[in-house]
Amino acid sequence: MQNSRENKVHIGFFGRCNVGKSSLINVLTNQQTAIVSSKKGTTTDIVKKTIELFDIGIVTLIDTAGLDDDSELGEKRKQKTSQAIDLVDMAVVVVSDNCFQSTEMELIESFNKKKIPYIIVYNKQDIFPIQNSVKQTIEQYFKDFICISINNNDCREQLTLLIKKHIPYNEQKNNNILDGIINENDIVLLVTPIDISAPKGRLILPQVKMIREILDNKAISIVVQKEQLKKMIEMMGTKIKLVITDSQVFDFVNNIVPKEIYLTSFSILLAKEKGAFEEYLKGVTYLRNLKDGDRVLMLENCTHQPTCEDIGRVKLPKMISKFTGKNLIFEALAGLTDGINQPNNYAMVIQCGGCVATEKQLLNRLQPFIQANIPITNYGIAIAFMNGIFERSCEIFNKVER
Repeated sequence: MQNSRENKVHIGFFGRCNVGKSSLINVLTNQQTAIVSSKKGTTTDIVKKTIELFDIGIVTLIDTAGLDDDSELGEKRKQKTSQAIDLVDMAVVVVSDNCFQSTEMELIESFNKKKIPYIIVYNKQDIFPIQNSVKQTIEQYFKDFICISINNNDCREQLTLLIKKHIPYNEQKNNNILDGIINENDIVLLVTPIDISAPKGRLILPQVKMIREILDNKAISIVVQKEQLKKMIEMMGTKIKLVITDSQVFDFVNNIVPKEIYLTSFSILLAKEKGAFEEYLKGVTYLRNLKDGDRVLMLENCTHQPTCEDIGRVKLPKMISKFTGKNLIFEALAGLTDGINQPNNYAMVIQCGGCVATEKQLLNRLQPFIQANIPITNYGIAIAFMNGIFERSCEIFNKVER
């Protein structure tokens, strides 16, 4: 299983009100993570808790509001629950009171449509023992379901074992992007500009991730700002195996780094790791086809306060407008839960690196556009394309494939 913050498996608990979703999460976390009450509609919003499950690893548990919440705010709560489906890598359908009907069936249909693996748990077996007819109905959807009660000592173990059996990732999965690209003792130079948009006192997640992956490959990482790049190239020359740069200074770095040295960006590496990489490569050429009045959607996964040097809302739109010479309309959408109801409103979509999203979340975010045949690409690939270094920035992947 991947252990970085953005790649933990997200497990969502779904079902009707008062079936015990929150109680089961509290059993797994062994603490009062979610508020529990017999009152209908107690869970009013998405609740997240990151824990380490024995023999599974680090996961994020998501508690959701009941799907049959008919309170005054019930409809909004149900909308939040529906949005949560796009956040999860795995779903736990919680059932109780011998009630498995259209609500549960429609929920499972949503998981099947989005290719989300799920398990079914019949809760409160000590209070409402499962009837034979309900058991047979559930088995049509998931034969491996379990009947449990939070009052039994083995409840946590039973639930953990079932999750482990059906979880979509495992601890042995190796997701080091740089495997096969760099070798032990290779020198990798990271160009990380520190400007007004850089977070105070820390590096951004893709930069930290690359440093860790270089160390995991037993290679050597050197971190510089763009002002020190020329001096470092003069000192090290072609001893440097690979340069990874922030996309914002791609053109500047390309002009300094010798052609004998591989060059790519943090954003492109993340795009290769997760998301629709082949769709990105294919979609980027549509930048040449944009027309006056076209709407371009800038998709961000994190939520941050925009600045005058914001890459997705300021710098990249200016760059695209200059490259195309067209009067374009740019819109930005941040976060992961806001749905896209009319993908055909946009001529093109440009996705950020997605450093705070899981692969499943990113693909769910992009799926409406892919299905509508709207061209998509990502920040780093778009910048490389507009600067004439698209082929060079992807050359390192061709090396691996050969």
